[in-house]
Amino acid sequence: MTASRMRAPAQGAELPPADRGSLATRLTAGWRAARAAAMLPEHLDRYGQLPSGRGGGRRRGGLIEAVTRSGLTGRGGAGFPAGAKMRAVALRRGPAVVVANGMEGEPASEKDHALLSMAPHLALDGAVLAAEAIGADVAHLCLPRTSQWLTDLVSVAIEERQDAQLDRVRIELHALPDHYVSGEETSLVRWLNGGEAKPVATPPRPFEKGVLNRPTLVGNVETLAHVALIARYGPGWFRQAGLPESPGTMLTTVSGAVQDPGVYEIEIGTRIGDVLAMSGVSRAVSAVLIGGYFGTWHDLRAVAGLPFAAAGLRRAGAAAGTGVLFALPPDACGLAETARVLAYLADQSAGQCGPCAFGLPAIAADFAQIASGQPQGPVLDRLERRLRTVTGRGACRHPDGATRLAASALTAFAPDARDHVSRWPCEAIRRGHPSGSVLPVPRRWAEDEWR
Repeated sequence: MTASRMRAPAQGAELPPADRGSLATRLTAGWRAARAAAMLPEHLDRYGQLPSGRGGGRRRGGLIEAVTRSGLTGRGGAGFPAGAKMRAVALRRGPAVVVANGMEGEPASEKDHALLSMAPHLALDGAVLAAEAIGADVAHLCLPRTSQWLTDLVSVAIEERQDAQLDRVRIELHALPDHYVSGEETSLVRWLNGGEAKPVATPPRPFEKGVLNRPTLVGNVETLAHVALIARYGPGWFRQAGLPESPGTMLTTVSGAVQDPGVYEIEIGTRIGDVLAMSGVSRAVSAVLIGGYFGTWHDLRAVAGLPFAAAGLRRAGAAAGTGVLFALPPDACGLAETARVLAYLADQSAGQCGPCAFGLPAIAADFAQIASGQPQGPVLDRLERRLRTVTGRGACRHPDGATRLAASALTAFAPDARDHVSRWPCEAIRRGHPSGSVLPVPRRWAEDEWR
């Protein structure tokens, strides 16, 4: 996302009025006024110098304890406690490594690239501080090869830090092949070790044996940016936002049938309906995708009052994932959009196991038949059987994410699915998609390039 696409909250939203206190400006401080990246002088003026007294066992343990007490969880999708992850690496023998994950392979998310394009030094601060805390002498920042503009911008920020002799930890910038699975933590480690950017079966996990067989902390760039703020202001300050059980703020990408799509920083626990209201969601929207392409479809009325937080979403069978909220336009077909995404996910497979190589293409083909209203045989029964067979059997999380999306669509759009297989597809299909496809599906590029 470019700076110009950062949006202010919409006025006059059609869902119940949003609680304006649920917007926050921590990671996004100064974004609306600046509309461009904060380079080093502006960054230090905004947030202050890095904490003094860095390095040494006492300080290292202090930051890990602060992150643990803050309750910060990972913002890359899994939501694992950040302090526990740091401690697990710090307790291993030998020098460690930090890998800052800025790949953002989720097509419906723009939060990580928005953060790096507006506040690159905040993420770099976090990578350096985390490295010092776990005893690492290098931090690797991984970005997609298709976003050269972002690589150039972050490279300038790193040069600024080097010229100012700001860091005791070396920062190395890398541009990786841009596949959906290339942002998985074992894919990053494999690529940094000279292999292809494909997932690796575990154990061992990266914290046990990662880059150069050293204990490795892989952290999403938003997570690391929060670490930089906790190091400056402390865990108590961090917990002033959000919920007691899910503290802090998060970046969420809101798009679809909204007046003001963009990246918003919200307090964790803000109601889903309020987040959508901030972006000016249309009253006619009835379905929302939560969490991205490994996420789930839901009837908006059923989830509008739920907090955008792990516990609240769990009750609906959902998860925040990469912080995506996509409001399905009323003239679009949820089944057709899901079919497009499933075809993309099948194509993005690393092809290293049967569920990915054979299961996902078969599931995508079945779903395409349902979406088109041209079923071949008992397609619903066949699809449900395949979903059960594939779930839990992949070498990585890719098959599980795809089957979760497919199963949720069959539930959320159940009446449409029954009509489609009866050869009475919805109006959007009969019109031939006049509004066009709405969920972003990237074009294939360098399709054989994994190194």
